[in-house]
Amino acid sequence: MEYRNNRRGLVGDLRVALTALLILSALTLAACSGGETAGEGGEAETTVGETTGEETSGELALAPAEATVGPEENAAMPAGGRQKDPAQPPPEDPPEGVQTFPATSNGNFEGPLSYKQDPPTNGDHSPGWQKCGFYSSPIENERAVHSMDHGAVWITYQPDLPRDQIETLRSLAREDYVLVSPYPDLRAPVIVTAWRNQLELEGAEDPRLRQFVDQFRVTETAPRSGNGCENGGGQPETS
Repeated sequence: MEYRNNRRGLVGDLRVALTALLILSALTLAACSGGETAGEGGEAETTVGETTGEETSGELALAPAEATVGPEENAAMPAGGRQKDPAQPPPEDPPEGVQTFPATSNGNFEGPLSYKQDPPTNGDHSPGWQKCGFYSSPIENERAVHSMDHGAVWITYQPDLPRDQIETLRSLAREDYVLVSPYPDLRAPVIVTAWRNQLELEGAEDPRLRQFVDQFRVTETAPRSGNGCENGGGQPETS
């Protein structure tokens, strides 16, 4: 009798252990299946913003030709009766070294405003834009950004740039949609910027400067491209 009781107890223990093992296996299988589902479309899936490490409005690092007007950028032209200048598509063969930055917004706000890039490449700006041309003194970032919103190219240079190179920049500033000004603490001798695009140069004689101006002036990437900058604020030097 004692043998039978021991046998029954052993069988009972085995059944309990087997039941516990089956439950544990089922739980493990369910957890694995849930992880795969999240990877297909749930929170576990990595988003574009997390991949690039910054807010990019749903964009990866782009080539200039892939950049478009962003969802938070207003492309409506203000009233005033000015005929819009035709915009060109962004280049497919830009100068080597051009960086294209994420779209942000282009609202009008009284400054001062802060920007992620220095010099700034795009973003909210002053309600008034800077009149294009050559300046021998620094200008406000907020006004220059508004000029770029209209399609201008902004050439900034180190204040101690050699005189002959400054004269080269002065000649470029006589062209439409070109804004030139010194920029304190600039990290390169010359930096040329258009809306969302920027290129660092070792000097004004670099042929990429001419190429950048021709390819990025009045492009479709700038939300209000073609709206002109000849009627802006400021008094550029005429000679």
